[in-house]
Amino acid sequence: MVSNFLNGMTLLLVYQLVGEVSTRVLHLPVPGPVLGMMLLFITLLLRKRVEPVVEPAASALLSHLSLLFVPAGVGVMVHAGRMGDAWLPIIAALVVGTLITLAVTALVMQAMQRLLGKGAARES
Repeated sequence: MVSNFLNGMTLLLVYQLVGEVSTRVLHLPVPGPVLGMMLLFITLLLRKRVEPVVEPAASALLSHLSLLFVPAGVGVMVHAGRMGDAWLPIIAALVVGTLITLAVTALVMQAMQRLLGKGAARES
């Protein structure tokens, strides 16, 4: 169990490293971990299965997901003064971002319902 966890964490960190190196070498405007996660996602899609060693590591990370928000909370507290100075653009970005997210989510949900509805009609 421990070796599967370590192997899974190593694999996840290798994808993150590849993403980080790629963004720095190619001067991409995407954070390295995001590119690494995209590469992992593409690998999972191509292989059509999750590697058995990834599941224990992913489950452990997901069970402690709330801890990953602590650095962001600390950053907000450390830069509270700067955020107070720029409160209007921050509020505007939050409101516009939320509205865009809601609209995109609704459109994706409608598209999936149409797609799944057509598939269910064919199977009946």
